Amino acid sequence: MKKPIQYSNFGRRFSQGAGIVGLMDDLGIALNENPELIFMGGGNPGQILEVEHFFQQKLIAQAQDPDWLHACLGVYQSPQGDRDFRISMAQMLSQLLGKSLTAENIAIANGSQSIFFMLFNMLAGETQENNQSVTRHIHLPLVPEYIGYTDAGLQGSIFKANLPKIEVIGQNRFKYQVDFENLHIDQNLTAALCVSRPTNPTGNMITDQELIKLNELASTHSVPLIIDGAYGLPFPDLVFSPASPFFSNNTILVLSLSKLGLPGVRTGILVAEPEIIAAFTHANTVTSLACGNIGPYLVRDSLKDSSLLELCRTQIKPFYLKKMQQALDAIDHYLEGIDYRVHQPEGAIFLWLWFPKLSISCQKLYERLKNRGMLIVAGHHFFPGLDIHWPHKHECIRISYAQPFNKVEQGIKLLATELKNLS
Repeated sequence: MKKPIQYSNFGRRFSQGAGIVGLMDDLGIALNENPELIFMGGGNPGQILEVEHFFQQKLIAQAQDPDWLHACLGVYQSPQGDRDFRISMAQMLSQLLGKSLTAENIAIANGSQSIFFMLFNMLAGETQENNQSVTRHIHLPLVPEYIGYTDAGLQGSIFKANLPKIEVIGQNRFKYQVDFENLHIDQNLTAALCVSRPTNPTGNMITDQELIKLNELASTHSVPLIIDGAYGLPFPDLVFSPASPFFSNNTILVLSLSKLGLPGVRTGILVAEPEIIAAFTHANTVTSLACGNIGPYLVRDSLKDSSLLELCRTQIKPFYLKKMQQALDAIDHYLEGIDYRVHQPEGAIFLWLWFPKLSISCQKLYERLKNRGMLIVAGHHFFPGLDIHWPHKHECIRISYAQPFNKVEQGIKLLATELKNLS
């Protein structure tokens, strides 16, 4: 009999299941193997033909140049990423933020997920302080938060989280808010604060005032504030409430090209102080050697002439704003008579539904809907670092409205039917 492979602690940890792994498995099945599934689960962006045409024209025009083609496909870039792209990014951000940034403030990686894996483990986990071993953590001021954070720690959970305040709005809406009164930073054990803005999964938008307050709190305790801007400012600008881009000397900003409609190019962007960029680049070189060229090469000219931001303003943001309102109207119509609330949709590409009287867990609801050909994401996956029992997290689900509306409406009808069968 063949002896089973003996995995290290690292191997055992990552060979086991995780929320983000299940989510991406569902995404792959729905988009590649079984397109008949009603896919309202993962974060794949919607198809915007005008946006695809924009990038198609850029790619075709540039690929005619043999020098461009060879540099894009046939040459390793420096570990920090293509310098022209980083210069263009720094100039654009400097103008928007009123800060003087340079290429040394920018690093590129193969997707923002890989940035967070590296960044979290560089800051948190076991370390030595005053000849003693301590375990530092990433503090999430507000949960629910991104499912992809949960299993990022090499040494197990590296997160601590705060419960939110819940503001009830009208009959069928609510909003999470940072509970600053109960937000306490451990001077010795907190490695960083981290928020996504807008928040995946809820579409919550941390306000400018909340962000300033969080940054002041982090600065006072000499820890960085990490902002996950994958859906936010300055691009793709999937923000439906008043908000301003934010950056300070104490901020680490993470951006992505994925929600522009380019998830396949796997381009994440890290914006931080040069000391952090240098440390990240060293680690990223060991794990990835170099980052991909296609994403940076494809958009760098669009950064220079501001056409990328114009594309966000005229095509991408209106597309999702319309789809959000369609999905919201459908929910209010088909779920009438059901006890439900929707988080106030302020950004991203999701709606977060709360069923206060749900008679089964959200995981059971996910399984029942999957058996009927619909994929959602059960809400309990989105609470990394929350160690206390809170029934609320088993009463929520996340749905995406990025797919064509006929599919979204079909899914909402099916959800309504399943919920009514439970009552």
